[in-house]
Amino acid sequence: MSPIKMAVLISGGGTNLQAIIEAIEDKVINGEIKAVISNKQNAYGLERARLNNIDACFIDRNSFDNNKEYNNEILRILENKDIDLVVLAGYLQILSTKLVSKYQNKIINIHPSLIPSFCGKGFYGENVHKSVLDYGVKVTGATVHFVDEGTDTGPIILQEVVKVEDDDTVESLQKKVLSVEHKVLVEAIKLFCENELKVEGRRVLINR
Repeated sequence: MSPIKMAVLISGGGTNLQAIIEAIEDKVINGEIKAVISNKQNAYGLERARLNNIDACFIDRNSFDNNKEYNNEILRILENKDIDLVVLAGYLQILSTKLVSKYQNKIINIHPSLIPSFCGKGFYGENVHKSVLDYGVKVTGATVHFVDEGTDTGPIILQEVVKVEDDDTVESLQKKVLSVEHKVLVEAIKLFCENELKVEGRRVLINR
């Protein structure tokens, strides 16, 4: 089976990107990253890509009149690279309906909580973990899901639980969840590349 061509969209340090790169190198994932795209010029994930000889670019939202044109530029790159799978790895922008429709069930996102808890508008980065601690839940975790037109509302592929300890801080909880993010994101991409995922309504069936 030919390697799946991937694009990874980022906004920050790119630790999830690094986990994907290493999984490809270790032959865990039958894929290749053809492009890394960031909406932040100083995102270290761009440097991670370049260090691994992966095409990387910053697309400045301020260079476009509106979100439609901005997303059309992303879509142009994806089409030029003949991308099979788009991975949102800490990408803090909403994709256009046109782009999501074009890549239906071919866009994967990682979210640092157990969806449908602590997700949706405003729930990103440290905000998620602060909300988890403020609410007093006993478990949190990470979720990998397909992207639809909503925010964190697409069919769930994988989830893994992280226990919330009494002495956890935002920083300690974020670190624990991030390690789980790397694991489940790599596994979800592996399953996609092996054609082991089937979407039926809101359910994602895994053939393994």
